[in-house]
Amino acid sequence: MAKRTGLGKGLGAIFGEDVVEQSDTENKNVSRETLSGHSKEEKKDEPGKEYMMRVSSIEPNRGQPRKKFDEESIAELADSIKKYGILQPLLVQKQGDYYEIVAGERRWRAAKEAGLKEVPVVIKEYTKQQAMEIALIENVQREDLNPIEEAQAYQQLLQEFDLTQEEIAERVSRSRTAITNCMRLLKLDRRVQEMLIQGQISSGHARALLALENMDAQYQIGLKIIDQKLSVREVEKLVKLLSKPKKPEKPKEEEKDLSFIFKDLEERMKQAMGTKVIINKKDRNKGRIEIEYYSEAELERIVELIESIK
Repeated sequence: MAKRTGLGKGLGAIFGEDVVEQSDTENKNVSRETLSGHSKEEKKDEPGKEYMMRVSSIEPNRGQPRKKFDEESIAELADSIKKYGILQPLLVQKQGDYYEIVAGERRWRAAKEAGLKEVPVVIKEYTKQQAMEIALIENVQREDLNPIEEAQAYQQLLQEFDLTQEEIAERVSRSRTAITNCMRLLKLDRRVQEMLIQGQISSGHARALLALENMDAQYQIGLKIIDQKLSVREVEKLVKLLSKPKKPEKPKEEEKDLSFIFKDLEERMKQAMGTKVIINKKDRNKGRIEIEYYSEAELERIVELIESIK
């Protein structure tokens, strides 16, 4: 997948270039104190400065948009950390007796796997909305979110913080249309959303399925995509075929006239036979006449009636 561009505003434009610069390189002039005890932490807990902090003092952000972490990718990062250390500090903020990750959970997880006791951090103070936006921007820039996680993050910004789609688009440097199309994926059947999360179908497949209102139909075609390895174009054609309303066939004028005639004949025979008569026509010249009877005596009466016709 090609990397997205145009995310220049990113963290720096919203929260200050000083945070980004400290996060990009190890600044020799920045104090790298170790926060090893509560008393020291209180003295050295200065926002904007870089410190070495105990891994055990840090916890993930529960509002983190990213829910799934690739274990293989974490292991690869852990190997890199063992060799070169953590080159980019984590962004954290104080929450009671611990520090909450604002950006850098993947690095924190890899550091734990690598056996590190301490990691470099920059301490900042953010509102809940700001912390959410930073986490979202970092993940969008790195393309760490799957499409459903990204859509859910946008939805949370809309619902919790009353942001408009235009405001969200501005913050992550994407078009409003891209935000809208992403959020539409949440209208998919839950089972289809899981297929997208697992990478079994693409975003293109998922968007094609949105044309189907029936959730079971979405799911069934989702299974077909996986089993038959359908392309997006093939799915679009299939969905279009299923969505096309069937036009009721109009009976031909000749059939209408014949139907009227046969109904009249059935009524005349009913009057003559004294019982129900049905004419089953195959075409204009062929068919079958059914005469109903309800007792043996009535059957004999009908036979005698037919025999009397000479």
